[in-house]
Amino acid sequence: MTLKEFSFLLKDAVIDGTNKALIESGQLPDTLTKAQAFRLFGRSNVERWISEGLVNPIKQSGNSSKKFIDRLKLESVARASNRTTYLPVSER
Repeated sequence: MTLKEFSFLLKDAVIDGTNKALIESGQLPDTLTKAQAFRLFGRSNVERWISEGLVNPIKQSGNSSKKFIDRLKLESVARASNRTTYLPVSER
Protein backbone atom coordinates (compact mmCIF):
# COMPACT_ATOMS: atom_id res chain seq x y z
CA MET A 1 0.00 0.00 0.00
CA THR A 2 1.36 3.37 -0.97
CA LEU A 3 1.33 6.45 1.20
CA LYS A 4 -1.28 8.03 -1.07
CA GLU A 5 -3.64 5.04 -0.73
CA PHE A 6 -3.14 5.03 3.03
CA SER A 7 -3.97 8.73 3.25
CA PHE A 8 -7.23 8.19 1.34
CA LEU A 9 -8.19 5.31 3.65
CA LEU A 10 -7.37 7.37 6.72
CA LYS A 11 -9.39 10.33 5.41
CA ASP A 12 -12.40 8.09 4.74
CA ALA A 13 -12.13 6.55 8.22
CA VAL A 14 -12.08 9.99 9.83
CA ILE A 15 -15.11 11.14 7.83
CA ASP A 16 -17.05 7.95 8.64
CA GLY A 17 -16.19 8.18 12.33
CA THR A 18 -17.16 11.84 12.52
CA ASN A 19 -20.47 11.22 10.77
CA LYS A 20 -21.23 8.24 13.01
CA ALA A 21 -20.50 10.28 16.15
CA LEU A 22 -22.65 13.18 14.92
CA ILE A 23 -25.54 10.86 14.08
CA GLU A 24 -25.34 9.08 17.46
CA SER A 25 -25.30 12.40 19.30
CA GLY A 26 -28.36 13.58 17.37
CA GLN A 27 -26.56 16.39 15.55
CA LEU A 28 -27.10 14.79 12.13
CA PRO A 29 -30.18 12.86 11.06
CA ASP A 30 -29.48 9.24 10.15
CA THR A 31 -31.65 9.50 7.03
CA LEU A 32 -32.13 12.05 4.27
CA THR A 33 -35.19 12.69 2.16
CA LYS A 34 -34.75 12.10 -1.54
CA ALA A 35 -34.95 15.86 -2.10
CA GLN A 36 -32.11 16.47 0.39
CA ALA A 37 -30.04 13.73 -1.27
CA PHE A 38 -30.66 15.31 -4.68
CA ARG A 39 -29.40 18.68 -3.40
CA LEU A 40 -26.28 17.19 -1.80
CA PHE A 41 -25.20 14.69 -4.46
CA GLY A 42 -27.05 15.68 -7.63
CA ARG A 43 -30.34 14.32 -8.89
CA SER A 44 -28.85 12.26 -11.71
CA ASN A 45 -26.30 10.61 -9.40
CA VAL A 46 -28.86 9.67 -6.74
CA GLU A 47 -31.34 8.36 -9.32
CA ARG A 48 -28.57 6.32 -10.98
CA TRP A 49 -27.52 4.83 -7.63
CA ILE A 50 -31.15 3.93 -6.90
CA SER A 51 -31.64 2.34 -10.33
CA GLU A 52 -28.42 0.33 -9.88
CA GLY A 53 -29.61 -0.84 -6.46
CA LEU A 54 -26.72 0.77 -4.58
CA VAL A 55 -29.08 2.72 -2.30
CA ASN A 56 -32.71 1.99 -1.53
CA PRO A 57 -35.21 4.68 -0.57
CA ILE A 58 -37.66 3.59 2.14
CA LYS A 59 -40.97 5.01 3.22
CA GLN A 60 -41.06 5.51 6.98
CA SER A 61 -44.14 4.73 9.01
CA GLY A 62 -46.85 7.33 9.12
CA ASN A 63 -48.93 8.90 6.41
CA SER A 64 -46.11 10.93 4.85
CA SER A 65 -45.32 10.21 1.23
CA LYS A 66 -41.65 11.14 1.66
CA LYS A 67 -39.01 8.53 0.90
CA PHE A 68 -35.84 8.44 2.96
CA ILE A 69 -32.31 7.19 2.25
CA ASP A 70 -29.75 6.09 4.84
CA ARG A 71 -27.18 8.90 5.12
CA LEU A 72 -24.13 6.70 5.79
CA LYS A 73 -24.93 4.35 2.91
CA LEU A 74 -25.46 7.28 0.56
CA GLU A 75 -22.19 8.93 1.56
CA SER A 76 -20.22 5.70 1.19
CA VAL A 77 -21.70 5.11 -2.28
CA ALA A 78 -20.90 8.71 -3.24
CA ARG A 79 -17.27 8.30 -2.13
CA ALA A 80 -16.88 5.01 -3.98
CA SER A 81 -18.73 6.12 -7.10
CA ASN A 82 -16.70 6.50 -10.23
CA ARG A 83 -17.15 6.22 -13.97
CA THR A 84 -17.22 2.40 -13.94
CA THR A 85 -20.69 2.38 -12.36
CA TYR A 86 -22.25 4.44 -15.14
CA LEU A 87 -24.58 2.62 -17.47
CA PRO A 88 -23.99 3.01 -21.19
CA VAL A 89 -26.49 5.31 -22.88
CA SER A 90 -28.07 2.35 -24.69
CA GLU A 91 -28.91 0.67 -21.35
CA ARG A 92 -30.48 3.68 -19.58
